[in-house]
Amino acid sequence: MKTLGLLGGMSAESTVIYYAELNRLVRERLGGLHSAKLIVWSVDFAPIAALQARDDWAATGEILGDAARRLAEAGAEAILICANTMHTNAPQVEAAAGVPLIHIADATAAALKARGVTRPLLLATRFTMEKAFYRDRLAAAGLPSLVPGEEERARLHAIIYDELCQGVISPASKDEVLAMIRRGRAAGADGVIFGCTEIGLLIDPAELELPGVDTAIVHCEAAVDFALA
Repeated sequence: MKTLGLLGGMSAESTVIYYAELNRLVRERLGGLHSAKLIVWSVDFAPIAALQARDDWAATGEILGDAARRLAEAGAEAILICANTMHTNAPQVEAAAGVPLIHIADATAAALKARGVTRPLLLATRFTMEKAFYRDRLAAAGLPSLVPGEEERARLHAIIYDELCQGVISPASKDEVLAMIRRGRAAGADGVIFGCTEIGLLIDPAELELPGVDTAIVHCEAAVDFALA
């Protein structure tokens, strides 16, 4: 079994999901007392979020690149960035680590295709919904995505940062996000991407009328495929 290096803390709430899911999947596939071989580097998210707000992605890339290098030096044979938004720094992270990076958008694209989705609704932070790094990667895989309107993007971003990343689960916010999904379906979406690793804390994809992909879960599945190959 290969050792996986987790770049976490963005947020800590979803990093917990990664740790639990990776171990569950390995136990499920190998049985008995087996668990995943993991090295975790968990950043303090507040300085990262401040740099995001200032649009200083070069600085976040330096921080994550340094962490990825340390993970590789400690024995990690592949890197997972346990967040969607921070994949904007995926090239810097992979270059600094010198080991493969398992990209969350690639795992998501494969899961969407397996579910027959062709035009997904992307629900995520404002950065992920509006910047090219994520949507272009999906489009290159033949999956052009839809995003909510400007006001809904701002509201979803607030739900993620002000609530989910801080462990707050609000039924009212869940209703708002479900309404966004209904409007996305009316606009032509045939599937939904939980493009922030915290959204699965609020909504279970099984609740939806459309196929839904929880990116944290499918990222873990791709990582375990790599680790056990």
